[in-house]
Amino acid sequence: MPRTRRALVISLGAALLGAVPAPAAHAIGTPVYRLSVDRLGSVAPDGTVTLSGAYQCSGGNAGEPVFVATNIRQTSQNVRSIGGTTAVCDGQVHHWRNTGRPEDPAIQPGGAKVEATLMRMRRGAMGLPLPTFLAGRTQDVMLLRR
Repeated sequence: MPRTRRALVISLGAALLGAVPAPAAHAIGTPVYRLSVDRLGSVAPDGTVTLSGAYQCSGGNAGEPVFVATNIRQTSQNVRSIGGTTAVCDGQVHHWRNTGRPEDPAIQPGGAKVEATLMRMRRGAMGLPLPTFLAGRTQDVMLLRR
């Protein structure tokens, strides 16, 4: 298999598996926003949930904070926040990891749906922070007992 074809197959395979965002193929100066969620997470005996993945963003933070925020759902009506991680928009691939302890009801080991969002907080009217959504990803995840 020629080198370029092999590289394309490997890149496509990684992208389909949701492992790490594929390298950026964009015009110079065009912002890039990519986000992935690992297919495995964990639940500690005390109910603490840990989720992880990778992100890539460019265009700089422009003095405005950027975050990877995550929510988890095990039933259609129980959406729980697992927190957020500060992101750095330098064009490089970075790994993120969010940990939280949702209650009422607690998250159990097993299948869950995770919604991750890469967002920038911009100053709105009267200086109030408003989210600008840059990328999102919904992923089925298997939560293992830690």
